[in-house]
Amino acid sequence: MDLEIVELRPDQRPAVVELCGRALDLPEDAAEAPAIVDALWARAATHRPVVTWGAYREGRLVGVLVGSLAASDGDARGHVDLVAVDPAHRRRGVGRALLSTAERTLAGLGAAEVLLAGNPPYYAWPGIDVRYTPAVCAALALGYRQDRTAWNMTADLSYDGSPALRPTEAAEARLAGRGVTVRRAEAGDLPALAEFARATFGGAWDAELAGSVGREGAGCHLAERDGEVLGFAAYGSSRPSWFGPMGTAPAAEGSGIGGVLLRRCLRDQRAAGVTAAQIGWVGPVPFYSGSAGARIERVFFLYRKALGD
Repeated sequence: MDLEIVELRPDQRPAVVELCGRALDLPEDAAEAPAIVDALWARAATHRPVVTWGAYREGRLVGVLVGSLAASDGDARGHVDLVAVDPAHRRRGVGRALLSTAERTLAGLGAAEVLLAGNPPYYAWPGIDVRYTPAVCAALALGYRQDRTAWNMTADLSYDGSPALRPTEAAEARLAGRGVTVRRAEAGDLPALAEFARATFGGAWDAELAGSVGREGAGCHLAERDGEVLGFAAYGSSRPSWFGPMGTAPAAEGSGIGGVLLRRCLRDQRAAGVTAAQIGWVGPVPFYSGSAGARIERVFFLYRKALGD
């Protein structure tokens, strides 16, 4: 049967969500298909060029790919953020056709290479979950080479005695004795938070902060002294179960600010009905393990391919 590859429109979102709900094999991914599609497509489109392609057979959507250019100016990399293929149509050239189309499109937009990896600030996953074995095999067969490994951690919020829900009142009192105030961030705090994140970490967290502060299902807490931001922690910018980003000023490391901010956010997520918070693309594993009893649960392979190879 002939396969037709077409660029998808925003009004086709329901069909894309429905396909992802069937095609994403891990239950946690399938359950969050609407939030994943929104993060990659609707909101991400305002921050960087995004291309979304659909594969049709006999008028039925059987595959979808979302790709994008790197968020940084002058970065000649394209990203494949999501590929989903109807289980009944796998191993029939759908994924290959979508990736070939994406590579040509991204090359036309200036990309010199393509990464099968998340494109912050909005991404579905850091890379390919190692449990998606067919996707790993497809990446290798299509000439992609493994570049890095990343992981997510999980904080268990399902029971009252969880280390992730330990009280913070005593620690906050100690911080207050040193002139540090810990509170929920408000819309008026966004400029200072964004400036702190840029100056301290050099990352592009503006959009994630804006998507967390004051938005339903999301939030942010900050620590400050004499009006100066010392740290922040946010959650829900990409989907309700995800924690991050967060950051503490180097001068304040070891003060306990990070653990307080983390657990305040996790308590919010628990109150909203989240039973397991995902901490995405983790760097400091010991911090999250010690502060919230989090464990490494999802491991991802990241791939890249130079266009023209």
